Amino acid sequence: MTDLHGVHPVLHMPYLDNEEIDYDTLGAEVDHVYTCGAQGIVFALASELLRLTEVERKQVAKFLVHANRGRGSVTVSVGAESTYVAVQYARHAEEVGASAVMAIPPVTTTLDEAGLRSYYRGILAAVDLPLVVQDASAYVGRPMSATFQSSLLADHGDRVLFKPEASPVGPLITALNAETGGRARILEGSGGAMLVENYRRGIAGTMPGTDILPAIVSLWKALEAGDDARIYAISPLIGAIQSLGAGLDGYLAIEKHLLKSHGLFRNTIVRGPAGFTLDAYSVRELDRLYDRLQDILF
Repeated sequence: MTDLHGVHPVLHMPYLDNEEIDYDTLGAEVDHVYTCGAQGIVFALASELLRLTEVERKQVAKFLVHANRGRGSVTVSVGAESTYVAVQYARHAEEVGASAVMAIPPVTTTLDEAGLRSYYRGILAAVDLPLVVQDASAYVGRPMSATFQSSLLADHGDRVLFKPEASPVGPLITALNAETGGRARILEGSGGAMLVENYRRGIAGTMPGTDILPAIVSLWKALEAGDDARIYAISPLIGAIQSLGAGLDGYLAIEKHLLKSHGLFRNTIVRGPAGFTLDAYSVRELDRLYDRLQDILF
């Protein structure tokens, strides 16, 4: 069984000036992840998944497994607007060598729990990989109850993991642990802003971005070691950085600015239309916070 404990960052999608995927930079981003000490890579919503074509989604999944070179896990998001399409993505991910799949529910259809169960059951039946059930309702879709999510674990065993992102996420993490008797393996996705609280509630790992990854890895290590002095030196700055954005596009704007600023990305292109941009004041504050974070880390 794939171990998704620890730090598994979601890769951001770099583009050339014509908005085609910049695979050279994407490969360098994978290398960066392991240089920072993470345990795996993730291809998911913050990779602009919903702005990619079907062909691109499959090409990127195959490329990432190759670029990963067995250095850690590769989790590929396969969520789609129908079970049929999600199954095709899941089978492709398994064929190219992914370690796990992750799926949000359909976002254009309001499903009851029977519909959600059928959707996730279809993916689980199609592949042998672990499945991360992602409630991304802070960004898209509707929240899923802890009772429903825990029933998937009861029905399908330890192949099912969880990435709850409904707001507020902390109580949902606690509820999932309570509903499953502590069996649930839970991954959080707050970009580090709520990592301390979520860690103390009992998570297995975190799926942040790659923009401040050294800080996230350092924070995770401090949490594992119980080093409160370092925890509370790092975490307020991470939270301040993330507070400058709003929603998924806000995260993307922050992340791509920082990735370009420290030389990993060529530009800050997000495939539009985008719902958030950083203004000059936010950029200056972001740069100040990032510099202070670097002073603490190094």
